[in-house]
Amino acid sequence: MAAPGVLNAVSRLAIPVFVAISLGQAALYDVKGGSRAVIFDRLSGVKEEVISEGTHFLVPWLQKAIIYDVRTKPRNISTTTGSKDLQMVSLTLRVLHRPEVQRLPKIYQSLGLDYDERVLPSIGNEVLKSIVAQFDAAELITQREAVSQRIRTDLMKRAGEFNIALEDVSITHMTFGREFTRAVEQKQIAQQDAERARFIVEKAEQERQANVIRAEGEAESAEIISKAVAKAGDGLIQIRRIEASKDIAQTLAGNPNVTYLPGGGEGGADGKGKSTSLLLGLRT
Repeated sequence: MAAPGVLNAVSRLAIPVFVAISLGQAALYDVKGGSRAVIFDRLSGVKEEVISEGTHFLVPWLQKAIIYDVRTKPRNISTTTGSKDLQMVSLTLRVLHRPEVQRLPKIYQSLGLDYDERVLPSIGNEVLKSIVAQFDAAELITQREAVSQRIRTDLMKRAGEFNIALEDVSITHMTFGREFTRAVEQKQIAQQDAERARFIVEKAEQERQANVIRAEGEAESAEIISKAVAKAGDGLIQIRRIEASKDIAQTLAGNPNVTYLPGGGEGGADGKGKSTSLLLGLRT
């Protein structure tokens, strides 16, 4: 008889305990790191308070917590538009964005959770088209930093109107139409040809100057030798001849295959005449 009573008591307590645990779980919610929460109340609407990280309480069914990720996130925005000189330009922007934390209730009321999908592509294309149209295609290349700064300033201003903070805006990709690309390549080739021609001209000029200097040096050397010969006779020439003969004799003396045969004198009684010497190359 005691067992059925115990079961009845447990069954009577189980339902209230289960309901209490369910209500307790429904009344608790967690806001993780890098997130914030906005409370929607069925009676008063979206509350102005922004809930920070941690575990918090709410009234089940009557209130609902909407969690926002407030960390900085990257997004790419691409567009194709025309420049001031009617050249087609393809641009890609890399944008680092996050919501303004204190304005999260307003963002939820006007844009919802996918605020970045609703706002950034449209304002990004708008700003890109308006800025690029103010520059020629060549200026987009030579003044890329100025163009990037203009886009950054205007895009931050437009995003601020929707309570979105932009940490950084940079151009990551820029390409032009085929005709402009071909014209740039031809210009670069022409510049390279002009540089090559200028180098050839400068090289020829340097060679000409070197030849002039070399000729002047040789002329000056010949003049000095002529003066020395005129002053001292041909003694210097004879000395140079003897030195050259000495060098030749030393070279030939070291060659075992060369034999020197002195020649006999020819002529009259005075002993004057021609003498002939022979160098024979002997092969073994």
